[in-house]
Amino acid sequence: MPADGCIEVDNSLRTARILVIDDMQVSVDYLVCTLRRAGLAHISATTDPRIGLDLCRQAPPDLILLDYCMPGLDGPGFMAELTSILGAETPPILIITAHDIAANRRRALELGAIDYVTKPFTDWELLIRARNLMRLHVLHRSQRALSRQLEQLVSERTAELERTRAEIIHRLCNAGEFRDEDTGRHVARIGRLSSRLAELAGAGGDFAGNLAAAAPLHDIGKIGIPDRVLLKPGKLDHDEWSIMKTHCTLGAQILADSGLPLLDLASEIALSHHEKWDGNGYPNGLAGDAIPLSGRLVAVCDVFDALLSHRPYKQPWPMDKALAYIAEVSGTHLDPNLATLFLDNKAEMMAIRVEMAD
Repeated sequence: MPADGCIEVDNSLRTARILVIDDMQVSVDYLVCTLRRAGLAHISATTDPRIGLDLCRQAPPDLILLDYCMPGLDGPGFMAELTSILGAETPPILIITAHDIAANRRRALELGAIDYVTKPFTDWELLIRARNLMRLHVLHRSQRALSRQLEQLVSERTAELERTRAEIIHRLCNAGEFRDEDTGRHVARIGRLSSRLAELAGAGGDFAGNLAAAAPLHDIGKIGIPDRVLLKPGKLDHDEWSIMKTHCTLGAQILADSGLPLLDLASEIALSHHEKWDGNGYPNGLAGDAIPLSGRLVAVCDVFDALLSHRPYKQPWPMDKALAYIAEVSGTHLDPNLATLFLDNKAEMMAIRVEMAD
């Protein structure tokens, strides 16, 4: 410690930016002199707290030495305005006051002051308190920087997982297209249409987003159907139809037990999208609300898009005929509420299909 009782500040803190605010010029001069003698060089000072706020807007300091009692805008008022400007980036504040009043100390601390000294003070006390606050600020700043780095890393990893998920689904869909190339754009449309119908039905954003990714896999089980059945240009006979219907259970088995919620949802859809509201669907003959919502949503969109699509065994239907069919099978094949919702928003659904046309 130097002979005059002053202390020197750590080298790591010498670049700290300090702002001094006191309505008395003599006090400002003394504080600045004391700080400079300790080796601190980046000091701004003013006798006007309003100018102090402007300085903080331009370049937030690492520490503020603030007088409590000032005309116009006192110390607590300054802190309240500063917090509204800088929020979490508000630097530590060391209150300097000539009145050691408990109510004043409490008010200052409640509004964000970290420490205070009373006049008259010794240089070493002021500098030690200032040093400790700057150390605290540097630590918090490092922690915030680390937190931002971690958030960025998590964001990047999450984005990478999303890209990986999308790529896996895309490649699985490609596998299905190798067997039935007429359905390539169909499966992509089913994702968009089902997701939008889910949103219209009031489903949460996460469910709708997952449905958009999972629904394109609804027919993945067709990769296990023999070509003589899958690609037959005419009507299937009884035995062939029995084989075709197994694509639901095959798809569910392909996607099941992955431990991934998205693929679990895709497995649920693959198994249930040919169930019918009246219980006459397959493979399990489920009826009404016993059919998972995901399967009911995809069923409506699948019927709509399949009717409008070319298949080896049929030509595309006209739009008005396809919409009339959805109304006709509402309450038997399709969930009546979802079918009605689809038809009430048919213009939007038709626009999606046109946008994603083959």
